[in-house]
Amino acid sequence: MAYRKLGRTNKHRRSMLANLTRDIIMYERIETTETRAKEVRKFVDKMISYGKDGSLVARRKALAFLHNDTQAVKKVFDDLAPRYAKRNGGYTRILKLTERRGDDALTVILELVEGDAK
Repeated sequence: MAYRKLGRTNKHRRSMLANLTRDIIMYERIETTETRAKEVRKFVDKMISYGKDGSLVARRKALAFLHNDTQAVKKVFDDLAPRYAKRNGGYTRILKLTERRGDDALTVILELVEGDAK
């Protein structure tokens, strides 16, 4: 599987992606760069898919990825999974904003979409 390195070491990248995934789960909307948002989107979809599965193994996998953040995992399994029960993927959307002033990186808003598929 191809992935972006994001200019980080393996441990730093994994931790950053887990923290961004936790933030999007808890706040349902974050502002970040476009490349980070595109990478985090994969993990958010995976966490919601674990929640829809609902098994103990899926809960433990979610806990392992999210650094044992029980509040985030509880929200995935109790709130987000029922909300997206009828949707088969595509749980996030990216809204483009402007370039960041310091390094001209494109900033975006990554947010969870509404529950029902249109």
